[in-house]
Amino acid sequence: MGPPAWVSGARFPSSAFASTRFTRVKSPPSSRRLQAFRSLFQGGRQTPLKSPQDIEVYVENTHLVLRWNYTGNDTDVTFSAEYRWSEDFEISKTNWEELPGCQNVTRTACGFSLDVTNYYDPHDVRVRAERRGEVSPWSSTFEMTPYYIVLAIPIDPPGIKLQSINGVIKIKVSPPEVNQVQRMLLMQQNFRYNLVIWKNLSNAELKSRSIFPDDTIDDLTPDTTYCLKVQATLPLHSLESLFSPVCCVKTTRKVKDPLCATNVRVLALNMKFYLHWNNQYKQHVSYNVQYLLGYIRELDSSYSTKWLNVPGCENITDTQCNFSSLITPSGFYYLRVQAKSGFNKSCLSNEVKVDPLKTNDIGPPGVKVDISGDGLLHIQISPPGGSEREVMRDQYDLSYRILYWKNSSNNEEEIKMKETKQTIGTVSDLTPSTTYCVKVQAFSKAYNKNSSYSEEECIKTPGDKISSLIILATFASALVAVCLVATPLVFVLYQAYNKIKYVFFPSCQPPLNIEDFGRQLFISPYLSTPEEPIENCSVIEPVITEVVNQIDFDDYKHSKQSSRDSGNYSNEDDASGSKASEETLGREIL
Repeated sequence: MGPPAWVSGARFPSSAFASTRFTRVKSPPSSRRLQAFRSLFQGGRQTPLKSPQDIEVYVENTHLVLRWNYTGNDTDVTFSAEYRWSEDFEISKTNWEELPGCQNVTRTACGFSLDVTNYYDPHDVRVRAERRGEVSPWSSTFEMTPYYIVLAIPIDPPGIKLQSINGVIKIKVSPPEVNQVQRMLLMQQNFRYNLVIWKNLSNAELKSRSIFPDDTIDDLTPDTTYCLKVQATLPLHSLESLFSPVCCVKTTRKVKDPLCATNVRVLALNMKFYLHWNNQYKQHVSYNVQYLLGYIRELDSSYSTKWLNVPGCENITDTQCNFSSLITPSGFYYLRVQAKSGFNKSCLSNEVKVDPLKTNDIGPPGVKVDISGDGLLHIQISPPGGSEREVMRDQYDLSYRILYWKNSSNNEEEIKMKETKQTIGTVSDLTPSTTYCVKVQAFSKAYNKNSSYSEEECIKTPGDKISSLIILATFASALVAVCLVATPLVFVLYQAYNKIKYVFFPSCQPPLNIEDFGRQLFISPYLSTPEEPIENCSVIEPVITEVVNQIDFDDYKHSKQSSRDSGNYSNEDDASGSKASEETLGREIL
């Protein structure tokens, strides 16, 4: 925990803590005159004592040291200091307290680290000279915050202890000031440690890595001397300590136990975590998968007793374990596999670190495509892992890379790309009656992770509406043209047909004499002619006969004319009519 925000105000510059002198305004003339009068009343034979000047505070051997200058030539002079909290502006000067360790000192410096307990509070410090009951005016006030003064100096190096065993190097790091009675750096738990290791050879390659206070260095060459050094850091304040002295140790050969699980590894996709390992043991073996919270390993040096079994992965014979239920995005974990045989023998595998958001891989997103009525290609994207994996979208701040192209036989068709943070994308300027294909990739810039591309989704755009209208207009025009040409032609043919039918196939029948005449023309000479009906006639007088015949002829003509006008003809009617007329006429005449 850092100092309060108000501590880091404008009370003093950040660069004015160590080895920096702060001079305050001298006491006002009225105070000096008052001191001079006091000296005269005390004897007047000695010069008045001068106030100490150039007050400063610095760190030496983990102690805060108050130092000042004194320009007077007086002998037998001692110095005393007082302090108070700077925030007590309303408190009178009587609330100053003596600074233990800085009372009646003969030197111009004193240490007081053991007496300041609150390193984050600002303090005021002042000094005066003293001689056989005579005192000088107080020096100007020096304002300081012990914590910032400590941070302004180089941090002491950490301590290290090494042990080479079974092909690995075990290292134990002690924080700076661990052996000091009074620790200036109060946040020992916030230290982080950087290790630099190399083979003890000329031109050897230096390798750096972060380690814990109690850690194991593996992947080393057997029977090889390695040298290393460690540096402590305070990331919160961007501070680094000096490196520890270089220590060297020789590795041993690792004794391989076939019971131990080997090749322990983590496979994670869309925040689903699986631990896998290999089994080299020929007999029956069972496994317990154990985990340790990362912060416990950082803060607790006795973390070896804090390992817990993963639920569902106890006494299993499989060589894999699903530990997704343990994972939260904000933490990190360590896992190992304990192998057990039937002879109460067990063996622990190497530890594997799991930082969920870094270890996890992003899977491909889901894609659906559709063509809207306005001619746009709509692309709907489903985040990796589905809706139940909201952590993928929220924690990774996913973006999407869309590739789309025309699916044609031309291999030189350009593949176009666009990026979006939305789960819906659109593509315009589409070619009608063309198949477009789309695939999408999810990626996170914050974690520098990319998924594989989704499966290709293809869809064909509809035809051009303008072309359809042109085709429809052309068809309609052709239809109208055909109608315009065909109608007169049909009318002419129809009239010709009527003329031909009227001439050759009249609807009315001709008179009997014309009909009989015409029929005789078509009678075959080889066919027998039907006999005509024979009427029974009576002989009458010639004169009367002529008159009757004349009258009959006139009536016949009139009847024929009437029949022709009506359009209805009948042979039987004509014959019967003629006979009836003749008989009637004959009766009348008689």
